[in-house]
Amino acid sequence: MLSVVIVGGLHADARKEAVERLLADVPGSVVLHHDLATAAAGTVVRTIRDASGILSAGEAPLVNDCACCALREDLVPELRRLADDGVTRLAVVELWDSVEPKAMAEVVTAGGLTVTGVITAVDPALVLPYLGNGDDLADRGLAAAATDQRTVADTFARQLEYAPVLAVADSEAADDEDRELLAQLHPTARQIPIGHADPAGVELGARADAQASARSPLAAAALAGFDVEAAAAAQHPACALLPTEADAHGVSTLVWHRCRPFHPERLYEALEDITCAAARSRGRFWLADKPDVLLHWDAAGGALCVESVGPWLASLPDAAWEMVPPVRRAAAAMDWHPEHGDCCQHLVFTSPALDRDGLERLLEHCLLTDTEYAAGRDAWKRLPPAFDTLLEV
Repeated sequence: MLSVVIVGGLHADARKEAVERLLADVPGSVVLHHDLATAAAGTVVRTIRDASGILSAGEAPLVNDCACCALREDLVPELRRLADDGVTRLAVVELWDSVEPKAMAEVVTAGGLTVTGVITAVDPALVLPYLGNGDDLADRGLAAAATDQRTVADTFARQLEYAPVLAVADSEAADDEDRELLAQLHPTARQIPIGHADPAGVELGARADAQASARSPLAAAALAGFDVEAAAAAQHPACALLPTEADAHGVSTLVWHRCRPFHPERLYEALEDITCAAARSRGRFWLADKPDVLLHWDAAGGALCVESVGPWLASLPDAAWEMVPPVRRAAAAMDWHPEHGDCCQHLVFTSPALDRDGLERLLEHCLLTDTEYAAGRDAWKRLPPAFDTLLEV
C-alpha cells in the first residue's frame, strides 16, 4: 500500500532539504510537487522525481482561476497512479510555499489514500521574521488564488502549528532564543534535525520500516501514521491544544484564562495594543454582548483575525450534546464553571521580550467591571456591538 507524507513550509530551503533526506532514506520513494508560480500563465506545473532525477512532468490547468484548486484536482489522481504502479512505496508530497498542509492532508484522505505523516520544515532563524511579516502573500508572489487574502505571518503560523513533526534545519544564524521560540510555539511537536546526514541509509527489502525507525528519524516520522480528524480537532478554536506557560532564553508564553466576559468597546479599543504585544497569540474569547457565541482569536504579524465558531456548549440544549464530538466535550469539561459552563477567556501569547505584566493589566482592563458583571446577561447584550464589523454581522 502506498504511504503518503506531506512536507510543507514557507522556508523553502529547509523544505527541500527535508524532501531530499526522505528520498535518500526511503527506498521506493518519489516526490510529487506542484509549482504554483506558473499560475499567471494559466497552468500549474507538476513534476514527479526520485533520487535519480525527474521521472515525469506535466501541466494541470487552473480550476476557476485558482492554482490551489488545480493542485487539489490533480493531486489525488496522480497519487492513485503511483499507488497502482506497484513500485512506489512512499509518495512525498512537497507542497508549494504557501500551500497549507491541513487542506492537502484532508484532500488526500478524502481521496481514499493513506497519509502516514505531515511534516513542516523550519529554519529556526527565520521563525520570528516570518511571524512578524504582515505582508500579503499576493505582494510576495505567493498567493494561491486571485482571491487569496492571507498574510505571510498567519500562513506560516498555521503551517507550523498543524504538523506534529518539524524538520529543523541546522542554521548557523539561529540562536537559543530562536530555538526556544520554536519550542514554545509548538511544544508538542517532535523536532527532527535535518542538518547532518544519517550514518547509513535504509536498506531495501522487507525490513525497510524497521531500518527506517532505527536509522532515520525523519523516515520513521514519515511512516508513523497520521490522524486527520485528530489533527483538525487540535486546531479547532473550541478544543485547540494550546501552548502552556513557559519562560526561557528571553522568550515567554503567557496563558491568560478568566471566567468573565470582555466589555466589547474596551476590548475593541485595545485590539492594536494587544495584537502587537506578542509575535503570536491565539485562543478563544467571550464577549459580553454576544454571551452565547464562542469567538476565535488568531493573531500574527501584527494582524488579528476574529471569527465566530458557533455556540459555547453551555448555550446548547442538553439534547444537542450528543451531536458534539467527544474531544469538544472533553475540552469544555476542563474549562467548566458552575455558573457559566465553558464560557471563558483562554488566550495564549508567545513572544521574545513579552511584557507579561503590562499585557495582563491591559487584558484585565477589558473585562467587565464588578458592577457591569452584576447587571446580568440582559444588560450585557445591550452593550455597544463594537465587533459587528469585524465579525461581519
